[in-house]
Amino acid sequence: MQITIESTTKVVHLNGIPCRIWEGTTEDVTKLHCYIHRVAIDMDEPEEVVTKFQQQLEECIPPSPGV
Repeated sequence: MQITIESTTKVVHLNGIPCRIWEGTTEDVTKLHCYIHRVAIDMDEPEEVVTKFQQQLEECIPPSPGV
């Protein structure tokens, strides 16, 4: 299965762990949401890739009403 997700501004705590809610769809357009605690990239990435990733990781959308 492949999914496409987008970060939202909503953070919830699951078992005491803060998780950002990401919303998205599956390949066949089934709506879903994910509770993400941590996202990381390979430490061997060039500095400019790391910087761009960190900037993009801070971009968030408002959550949909269903979340």
